[in-house]
Amino acid sequence: MCGITGIFGNLRKDELEASVHKMLSVLTHRGPDDSGIWTDNGIAFGHRRLSIMDLSSAGHQP
Repeated sequence: MCGITGIFGNLRKDELEASVHKMLSVLTHRGPDDSGIWTDNGIAFGHRRLSIMDLSSAGHQP
C-alpha cells in the first residue's frame, strides 16, 4: 500500500517541505521503498511507495 499527503497555504517552500516531510514520516509503513516531494507556489505533495508490481526505479512516482 502506498501513501500520499499534501498541504497548501501561505508558507515558504522550506516550510511546506518540512511539513510534508513530517507527514511522510508518519506514512513510512505505507511505503518504505521510495518517497518524493513536489512543491509549487504554496502547494506541496508527498508520496510513499511500496514496490509491488515494478520493483525497478522505472516505477518511481513523480
